[in-house]
Amino acid sequence: MPRPDPTEYAPYYHTYISKVPEADVLPVLRSELANTAAFLRGVPAAEETRLHAPYTWTFRQVLGHIIDAERIFAYRAVRFARGDATPLPGFDQGPYVPVGEFDRLPLSAWADEFEAVRRSTILFFEHLPASAWDRRGTASNAEMSVRGVAYGIAGHERHHVGILRKRLGQ
Repeated sequence: MPRPDPTEYAPYYHTYISKVPEADVLPVLRSELANTAAFLRGVPAAEETRLHAPYTWTFRQVLGHIIDAERIFAYRAVRFARGDATPLPGFDQGPYVPVGEFDRLPLSAWADEFEAVRRSTILFFEHLPASAWDRRGTASNAEMSVRGVAYGIAGHERHHVGILRKRLGQ
């Protein structure tokens, strides 16, 4: 499977998609599942709700955001892959985090949920027919391919987990 070209996603997503140079996104999604889960389980409890300036979200909140975004992006991929041409709205991540109340549960609970969501995402993409990867749809007033969404999911996680690692000095 080729990497998505810039016509397959809005410029906004380049930040994320550029973080995935690999030619096949499926092994990336699988390896991130294991690597991210292991990393999250090693975060000291004292760091889970600590804010590190200039960041405004805790580790738990960042992981909640990753989970929410993956669900939304995977939903978009389902719609696009099935040929649904109905334009989808964007989502404003800002209000999701406080309403999600992610700090009420330990990071390990969110790590479990991340693993479940990622497994579902992987199975969906593994079961797609080859023709579905090129299908496109519109979300946030921009056209995107199913392949672009998959790479966006992987890159979005790499982006945020990279920041979390930096916050721990890793």
